[in-house]
Amino acid sequence: MDQALLEQGGVVVAQDGAVLTVTMNRPEIRNAMRPSTWAAFAAIGASIGEDVRVVVVRGAGESFCAGLDKRVLMGGGIEGEAPVADLFGMAQEDFDQTIATFQEGFLWLRDPRFISIAAVQGYAVGGGFQLALACDLRIATDGAQFSMREPALGIIPDVTGTKHLVECVGYSRALELTASARNVDATEAFAMGLVNRVVPEAGLDAAVAETVTAMTTHPAGAVRGTKRVLLGATERTFDEQRAWERAVQFDRFREIASGN
Repeated sequence: MDQALLEQGGVVVAQDGAVLTVTMNRPEIRNAMRPSTWAAFAAIGASIGEDVRVVVVRGAGESFCAGLDKRVLMGGGIEGEAPVADLFGMAQEDFDQTIATFQEGFLWLRDPRFISIAAVQGYAVGGGFQLALACDLRIATDGAQFSMREPALGIIPDVTGTKHLVECVGYSRALELTASARNVDATEAFAMGLVNRVVPEAGLDAAVAETVTAMTTHPAGAVRGTKRVLLGATERTFDEQRAWERAVQFDRFREIASGN
């Protein structure tokens, strides 16, 4: 993994056994993201080993992530960072490829080889909210606030969060939350299914540890197969889904027969 890329993106990675913890580490700006942050995340996803069973995504300091670092919206905002304002002058093909590259920083969190957990405190705004949504599970402190702020900036969410949001809360509620760009507190987020668990701030680490234990208690192949069979279930017909269950179970039986 390219340490220079991680440092430029403001990301720290640590592995403890089967658990990989990825921490956004710019607390002085509430871990606001830049294109280099997304590049660092994509590089992490591309380098994850087969021994990793859980990925925990965190933000250092008081907030998970305050969204896009607004300085990259302006020309010459941050040394070494291409300003997002450059997108305004791009041809559609180049624009599409650039955004697709940004999205790669989020896509890997649904990899069926592991369970991804977002540990959210403080603000999860815009791209930060979409990063939390990209994870399989979300644990939030009771003071956490979520907001899809992009429409307030005159743009739309475009780093994979729209699909995940609709899957979590349904189209109508997703539209209301996004078009209004309003804040959603932890209590409301739990009630509507945005987060799996709400805990006091002092209990976040313990709650994450408990969830990691739960996700790694059973055989790795069974958990990975379960994630494979559930991903995309809402898009398949009943007959397609039961056929996919048979296919994934076949793979699992083969793994067991081979001693895995």
